[in-house]
Amino acid sequence: MEKIGNLKREQKVFKSRVLFSSVIMLLMTFILVFRLFNLQITKHAYYVEEALGNQMQNLPITPIRGDIFDRNGKILATNKFSYRLTITPEKVTNLNDTLIELEINEYINSKDIENFNKNLKRYKKFHNIPIKFNLSESLAAAFLVDNQMPGVEVEPYFHRVYPYGESSSHVIGYVSSMSKEDKSKYDKKNYEGTSFVGKIGIEKQYENLLHGKSGVKQIERNVAGRVVDSKIIIPSIPGQDLYLNIDIDLQLKAESLLGNTRGVIALIDVNDGSVLSLASTPSFNPNWFVNGISLKRYKELQDNQDLPLFDRSTKGLYPPGSTIKPMVALAGLEQKNITIKHSVFCPGFYKLTDYSRKFNDWKRTGHGRVDTIESIAQSCDVFFYDLAYRMGIDQIHDSLSYFQFGNKTGIDLPGELGGILPSREWKKINKDEPWYRGETLITGIGQGFMTASPIQLALATGAIANKGNLQTPRVLMHSQSKNGESYLESIPKSKQIPIKDINNWELIIEAMKQTIYGKLGTAKRLNNKLNYTLAGKTGTAQVFGLDPEEEYIAENIDEKLRDHALFTAFAPINNPQVAIAVIVENAGSGSSKAAPLARELLDEYFSINPIETKKINEVDY
Repeated sequence: MEKIGNLKREQKVFKSRVLFSSVIMLLMTFILVFRLFNLQITKHAYYVEEALGNQMQNLPITPIRGDIFDRNGKILATNKFSYRLTITPEKVTNLNDTLIELEINEYINSKDIENFNKNLKRYKKFHNIPIKFNLSESLAAAFLVDNQMPGVEVEPYFHRVYPYGESSSHVIGYVSSMSKEDKSKYDKKNYEGTSFVGKIGIEKQYENLLHGKSGVKQIERNVAGRVVDSKIIIPSIPGQDLYLNIDIDLQLKAESLLGNTRGVIALIDVNDGSVLSLASTPSFNPNWFVNGISLKRYKELQDNQDLPLFDRSTKGLYPPGSTIKPMVALAGLEQKNITIKHSVFCPGFYKLTDYSRKFNDWKRTGHGRVDTIESIAQSCDVFFYDLAYRMGIDQIHDSLSYFQFGNKTGIDLPGELGGILPSREWKKINKDEPWYRGETLITGIGQGFMTASPIQLALATGAIANKGNLQTPRVLMHSQSKNGESYLESIPKSKQIPIKDINNWELIIEAMKQTIYGKLGTAKRLNNKLNYTLAGKTGTAQVFGLDPEEEYIAENIDEKLRDHALFTAFAPINNPQVAIAVIVENAGSGSSKAAPLARELLDEYFSINPIETKKINEVDY
C-alpha cells in the first residue's frame, strides 16, 4: 500500500512538473514570438537603419587648401603630397597598447601621443584620426609592409610647404594644428576633417578663402571592417588661390639689405596702396610650425632677444623722430602758424621762457638761421621746437591724425597696432597727469610719447607724395578659384586729407627734395647717379632720454639703447609711384644707416620697373 501511495505522489509531482515546464515553454515561446514580431514588424525600419549604420559611414572630405602666389605668379605657399599615420579608435582593441607599440617601433614619439590625445574629443570614434604627419616614403612603405595593428593606417594627404623659407614669413604666416580656440571659432561642420588652420599672416587673415568647403563621402565596410565600397555624396570645394601684391624678388632684396639687423623696410605703391615689400628681420622658418614645432626650437625662438617671431612692420611701434617733420611743417603752413618765408635762428638749443631746461638740437653748434624748406632739408630741431610751441599740442594732434597716426592703417594683416598720437586727453587717461609745455616741443620732432609703425610712416609719406590722398594698404591683390575664375577681394580704399592751400603741399615736397639734392641736405649722399628723382626725410629716434648737458656717444651706450635709424621717401617726384619707410633698430644715424638701404631697394625697383625720367634740374613742379 505504501508503494502505491508513493507512486500516486510521484505521478502527481511529475504532472505538476510537466505542467510547470509547459507553462514556462509557452511563456518563453510567447516572449520569443513577441520579440521576433517587434524586430520584424514594429521596429523593422529602425534596426535596418542601425544595421546599415554599421556598414555605411559618412566621413568628411577635407578640401585642398589654396596656394599663395606673389604678384608675378611665384609660389609662396603650396601643398606637397605626403603621408600621415592615422588611428581609428573604433577598430582598435586597446588604444594605449597600440600607442605604446607604435612608439616602441619609432613610428611616433611622446609628443605625437600627447597631441593625439588632445584631438580625440573632436573626432568621432569611427574617424581616422591623424597621429603623425609628413611621413617619409621609406617610413610609410616600411609600415605598410610590417603593419599588424588593426585600426592603424597610412593615408596620403597634402602637406603645407613654404618654398622661400624665412622670407616673407611674417606676411604669409603659417598653418598649424587646430587649437581649442580654433575649434570654437570655425564652423564645426566645415572643419570636421581639417587638421590645420592659418595661425598668423595671410594664412590667418584669409583662412575662409584658403580652406574651401568640406565634402562628404560614404563608405561601406564588411563584417571584418574592411572598406568594400565608397562614393562621394557631396564633393569638396578646393580653397581659392591667393595672389599677393608682394614682389618676392623685392622682398628678398629688402631682407638681404637688412641682413642680421633688427629692422623693417616697407615699400608701397602710392597710387593704390599695394604693399610691394614688407620685410621684418630677423625672421623664422614657417615650415617648422606646420607639423608641430619642437619644444626646443620654439623655446630658442621665444628666448631670442632679437624677437624673430615679432612682426615689426605692423606691430613694431617706434618714435618717428624727424621723419614726422614734413607733416608738422605742413600743419603749421595750413594753420598759418608759419609761412614760406618764416625763419628761426638755431644756436644749437631752444629754451622756453621761465623754463630752465635746454632742448638741444642734434647739431650742437646750431644751423644758424633757417627757413621752412631749410629746416626740413637740414632737419633743424630748433625750428620745430619753435613751431610746436606756436601750434600747441591740440593743433599738432588734430593735424597729424589726418595722416592716420594714432590709428590702424587697415592693412589686411591680423594684429596690426595703431601707435600713439599723444594729446591732453590721452595723457590724462593713460598717465593721470596734466600735459606739459616741454612735451609739446618734443612731440614736434617725433619724440616723447609719440610712436608709429613702419607701415604708417610709409603711408603718410605716400600721402604727401599724392598731395593728401591717403591709401589703405593692401597685401592681397585678388583670389582665384581652381577653375580659373578670378575675384577682386579688396577694392582700393583711400581718403583725401583736407587741403587749404595746395602750394603748402608743393612746398613740403620741395623741402623733401632738398633733403636729397640740397648742399646741406641730410641725405645728399643719395643723389649720386640717381636714375630717378627722389624726395625723402632722414630721422634718428632716441630710445631713451639723455640729460641736456650730456653728449650722446653711441660707443658708451648699451647697443639696445642706441638711437634708431629712420628714412622715408617717395619717387619719382613729379609722378610718384612708390613710397618707402626704413627703420634699423639701434643703428644710429638715419642718413648713414637707413637711407642707403632705401636707395638700394629703390634702385632695384626701378630696374624692374623702368621709367622715363628727366634730369633733376628739368623736373617741373
